[in-house]
Amino acid sequence: MPMSGHFLLTTFGSLGDLHPYIAVGLGLQSRGHRVTIGTSEGYRAKVEATGLGFRPIQPDLAGLMKDPERLAKAYHPRTGTEYIFKEIFLPAVEHSVGETIDAARDVDVLVSHLGAFGTPTVAEVLGKPWVSVVLQPAPLFSIYDPPKVAGMPAYDLMKHLPSAGWKVLHGIMRSVARRWGAPVNRARRRYGLSAQRNPVLDDMFSPFGTQAWFSKVLAKPQRDWPKGVEVLGFPVYDKSDAGSGLDAGLARFLDAGPAPVVFTLGSSAVFAAGSFYQESFLAAKKMGIRAVLLTGGDARNHPGEEVPENIYLADYAPYSELFPRAAAVVHQGGVGTTAQALLAGKPSLFVPYSHDQPDNAIRVSRIGAARTLARHRYRADRVVQELTPLLGEAVYLESARQAAHEMSSEDGVSAACEGMERLLHGGTIGGLGAEE
Repeated sequence: MPMSGHFLLTTFGSLGDLHPYIAVGLGLQSRGHRVTIGTSEGYRAKVEATGLGFRPIQPDLAGLMKDPERLAKAYHPRTGTEYIFKEIFLPAVEHSVGETIDAARDVDVLVSHLGAFGTPTVAEVLGKPWVSVVLQPAPLFSIYDPPKVAGMPAYDLMKHLPSAGWKVLHGIMRSVARRWGAPVNRARRRYGLSAQRNPVLDDMFSPFGTQAWFSKVLAKPQRDWPKGVEVLGFPVYDKSDAGSGLDAGLARFLDAGPAPVVFTLGSSAVFAAGSFYQESFLAAKKMGIRAVLLTGGDARNHPGEEVPENIYLADYAPYSELFPRAAAVVHQGGVGTTAQALLAGKPSLFVPYSHDQPDNAIRVSRIGAARTLARHRYRADRVVQELTPLLGEAVYLESARQAAHEMSSEDGVSAACEGMERLLHGGTIGGLGAEE
């Protein structure tokens, strides 16, 4: 067994960004290592309840989840990603670098989320090895497997562009992203470091290697990915603050009849739901199907009328226990929700809001395990039109089950831990790079 080490895992975003790091952190801890997670103060209780160490690092996203106006901007279908980068993550970089340095002084290895823009600088200041992590294929920007970028509605017209066309387009995107990186370079100057060329994109990939914490079912390695990317599989964790398990009422509902359709918007879009739950409720009534609506405990997401016996409303449920008992899942397409639906072998109806969600929807639809309905077209009648074939045509369930079978051989947690342990001996994480 490798020597014991101390790992600092930095991550920011929704629970879909936090939970994989908890999963890997617990894996490292079980192998005898000390683990600290550095993230928003609002996640302290959740992290500490697992027994992992915690250090608060800005930005603190708790306020965002309580501010409907800011959350709506964060989930704008065209400008949501730009808003999060320029208005939330990047203004906090200088504070984040200082706080991460304090947290990392006795650390052996740093592990960075692509949104933890200060972590590469901290690794350089302290002379520490670091691992970059990508949770979904979209940020890898391959011209051979181009992502569907939120805010680029002409994708369907451009998807048949030759690779040379995508190279030009991605070059334009990199030029735009480069201008966003000024706060990172200001922080670097404070520590006497040279400026990075593209701090919010290319320079977020570590020279020690990058771990892709998603399945090859979503994307296979491409020859133009950053050097040293290794696709490991999904690390999964989904316990609530109160512990694990389905609540008693939901368990009784599931036991009482056929598998329901689950409607959910994950852990953050649920607070910017718009009419999603009202239209989902009407669609379930029209179809006469059993349904579970996970509303996040937000009163605005209640349908506003008496709930019939075939529909169950819950604040939260662990996906790993609920999705295997579902007929299908209707969701926003966050990578954590997408992973759980695939692992459960259930077909999905995607309703992408922003960020990586449109790309995840395209990828699962491509393997035959999903359909997609645009957010602005999400009305009960359209939901019925999309759910009817999803539930009635065997090809969707068969494709979802095939994906689950392929993913069953992946162990994202063990693979991630093994790669990180190599850095304790002065090596790289063992990424093999892209397949030629």
